[in-house]
Amino acid sequence: MGGQFALMYAGAYPEAPVKNLVCAATPVDMEGMGLFRKWSDPRYFDVDRVVDTVGNIPPEMMLRSFEMLRPLDRWTSYLRLVDRLWDPAFVYGYRIMYKWTNEQIPFPGEVYRQFTRELMWENKLMTGKLSIGGRRVDTQAITCPVLNVMAEHDHIAPYAATKPLTSLVGSKDKEDVLMKGGHVSLVAGKNAVGRLWPKVAEWLGERSV
Repeated sequence: MGGQFALMYAGAYPEAPVKNLVCAATPVDMEGMGLFRKWSDPRYFDVDRVVDTVGNIPPEMMLRSFEMLRPLDRWTSYLRLVDRLWDPAFVYGYRIMYKWTNEQIPFPGEVYRQFTRELMWENKLMTGKLSIGGRRVDTQAITCPVLNVMAEHDHIAPYAATKPLTSLVGSKDKEDVLMKGGHVSLVAGKNAVGRLWPKVAEWLGERSV
């Protein structure tokens, strides 16, 4: 969601001193959100009842919703760990990913409600109808350089949801990059050090002097 928040801020405050904007695995078109879109269908999902009942969304609830997209991934990862337990490099990478994935915190209930209603249901970020704090989020007012990085095998923020990002901004200098990896491994996996971060560093370096 960091990319979404950054995009919203830059669109709501185009006068802010944002020199460059890098968004990684950032969904903007909720019609492309696959199972998440189906599960949150307002005919079956009562977001008000959820938030009014639990308040802030428990981290376990957030984590399990992601795991439900691919229910067997968690268990097959344990099998891979057992199979390669004597491979220090594999175990190190596994521990990094496990720590990153499981260090969750409660998600603010009212933000969850607003995200579900205005983004997932009404797709307001994509249609240009989103307002925050009384200010319209005008993504076309974003004119700084924009880098949109997407993961080829992202099942959480699919390509169909992330690809339209550069079409929303008014920047002349904008670039789409599709890299191997999933939603998490794109930024936190062991291969991210050799794929994503050198690209981001190079892109920012050319535009930050």
